[in-house]
Amino acid sequence: MSQEKLGQAVGLTFQQIQKYERGLNRIGSSRLFQFSRVLDVPVSFFFDDMQLDQGKPRVDVATTGMDDDDDSLSRRETLELIRAYYRITDRGMRRRVYELIKAIGGESIETSGNTSSA
Repeated sequence: MSQEKLGQAVGLTFQQIQKYERGLNRIGSSRLFQFSRVLDVPVSFFFDDMQLDQGKPRVDVATTGMDDDDDSLSRRETLELIRAYYRITDRGMRRRVYELIKAIGGESIETSGNTSSA
């Protein structure tokens, strides 16, 4: 995709895109998210060349139940699943899908803690 088309897709000029690419302007997280959506890549794609110690979020394994090596949140299928989930406009249906996925994953609904985020 050209810089011009990328700019049009996110509402920026060609010159603004060039400044981002050259490192003259910093890219905010919301803009990075826009780029990832337009380019159909996970946000982590933009960090592939970074050293392993840099930019790695600190994950509290005790609260998330995830291992530090678990990169499931950056997988394409995870992002597609999240996007599809939020396209469900009926809140009740979305809640039932949420509970179904939790049940299939083996998490007890009664012991899952706060479930009001769905």
